[in-house]
This record gives sequence, structure tokens and C-alpha cells, in this order.
Amino acid sequence: MEQTLKVCIYGATGYTASELLRALIEHPYVEITGLVSHSTAGKKVSEVLPHLAPALGERTLTPEPEEDFDLAFLCLPHSASMELVPELLSKGKKVVDLSGAYRIRNREAYPEFYGFEHGHAELLERAIYGLPELFREEIKGADLVANPGCYPTATLLAIYPLLREGIDFDSVIVHALSGVSGAGRKPKQSFHFPEMEENIFAYSVERHRHTPEMEDVIFRLSGRKLNLRFTPVVVPTARGMLSTVYVKTEFKELREIYMNTYEGERFVRISDTPPMTKWTLGTNNCVIFPTYDERTSTAVIISAIDNLGKGASLQAVQNMNLMAGFEEGLSIPKVPKFP
Repeated sequence: MEQTLKVCIYGATGYTASELLRALIEHPYVEITGLVSHSTAGKKVSEVLPHLAPALGERTLTPEPEEDFDLAFLCLPHSASMELVPELLSKGKKVVDLSGAYRIRNREAYPEFYGFEHGHAELLERAIYGLPELFREEIKGADLVANPGCYPTATLLAIYPLLREGIDFDSVIVHALSGVSGAGRKPKQSFHFPEMEENIFAYSVERHRHTPEMEDVIFRLSGRKLNLRFTPVVVPTARGMLSTVYVKTEFKELREIYMNTYEGERFVRISDTPPMTKWTLGTNNCVIFPTYDERTSTAVIISAIDNLGKGASLQAVQNMNLMAGFEEGLSIPKVPKFP
């Protein structure tokens, strides 16, 4: 019989925490011992996340953990996670951090892209990047996993087969679309319904914090220092992500290397047609369509995920399962919601 894993969620009322709880509630070997939220401390879960009330009853949100736990999920701002992680590690806790605080090993990227100096740079090498299809064995032995960003998850899975096979290419251009939930639950003017409805816009075009994250992982995998061109776009849907990657290369036999790379991977599927985000809604799945445009000598790879699923919370559960020695797909929804 598997041993029960006690978990605590910090920042327990946002979209990522809500999606985490949806999966963890169904997990046969997980006990949720803490729901930490400074902004809503003292309130019942039913008041803040009423859709979870039937499962969590009248559980109260607390400013600090009130019971012991084995593993913490951090759904916090980047700077808050940066400071909390060393404290938790010193107490022998395992951590899955859903912020960007420990994703990039190059400490110089933090002041430029995150606006703060990294105060615990000694832990950047210790943190394992939580993309299981790329770093599964390292995750199994980790006590600190940096859960990837949503855009990097969709994009890195799209280009990984090229890196794995050592395919020669000149440049990478990424154009990615995301649902509004990627901006978080806190109200913002541009995401107000009358302004977001029937509206599409790019943002952080010159400098987005996921750019150095993707470049850093590409360097770890291939040793290549690549300047990746990334443009993120928000579309008027609640959730879903579609990343289109353009790679200048003479290599044409894409489908074979994609099928070989992801053979046996339960959460990645290679499609014969361009995927729709609906194919992944509410799951940890990634659907990839690789094709080659001979006219422009460009590999075009389209990758679809749920930004709150494989792009955040359900991938965090996948990482937790690996860290705890559970079956990797345990309690993770496998069939997408439709329509």
C-alpha cells in the first residue's frame, strides 16, 4: 500500500490552486493538510472557491500552515516563492514551485526579466526543471521542482525532438496564443469582460520573462546559446494555449523523429492535423502537429495544451507523483472536456 503524502498549498485561491485541488481531491494517496492564503485567511473554501465546497466541505483558509506536511505547492508571486523555498527546504519539505523564481539557472536574468535580484542563487542549480518528458529521472530524486511556465511547456515540447536528434537549424520564432486565465485571477483592466470580449492583443513583445526560461532550457539540453523570438498573444477564451514554432532548417523528415521521441509518453500525442485547444481542455495532454514548408525551408510545429493543465497545475501533480514514487498519471484527468 502506498504511503499517504501530506500536502500544503500556498496561495490556495488562484486559478492554478483551484486546478491543483481539482486533481488532488481525487488522489488516493494525498491528504490536503493546508490551504494557505494571506488575502482570504479566515474565510471558508465555500466562500472563495464555491465549486470545491462539495469536496472540501467547510475547510478554512489560514495565513500559515496549521498541520504538518511533506510537500508544498507554491502558487505565489515570484518574489514570495523565492524567499519561502529555502525556508521549506531547511525543514525537510519537498517543493513544487509554480512561480518563475527557480526556473532559470542564470541569476542575471532575474533583475532584467523579473525585476529583482535573486537572493538565493545557490538553489538555482538544485532546482530541477519540471518538464517530465525531458527531465523525468532528475525529477524523481528532486526536493525542489520548478514547474515550467505555460508558454515554455507548449514550446519546448514542440522543439525538443529537434534538439534531441541534433538537427541543424538557424533560428526559432514562436507565436503563441493563450486564454485569459494565464493572467491570473486578480482583476485587471485589459481583461475586463467588455474590453476582452471580441478582442485579441499581443503583449510584452519586446521582452517577456518566458523568453530566457526557454533559452535556458534549450542550452541545458543542447549546449546551444539561442536567441529565440517569442511573441505572446491573449485571446478571448478562459483557458487553452496554442504555440506555433517556426524553425529554419533543411531537415524535412519531421514526423518520424516526433513519433520516436514521444513514443510511450502518455501525455503527448502527435497529430496528423493541426490541433485545437479543445482537444486538451481540462487535461495534462499536449497535442503536436509537425509539418515542413519546402517553399520557405521552414519546419512548422503547432502545439496545443491547456494553460492551466499541462501548462501549470496538472503538470505540477505529474511532478508530485514522480517525486513521491507514485504512478505518474495518478489522479490526472485524461479525457478532455467537450464541447
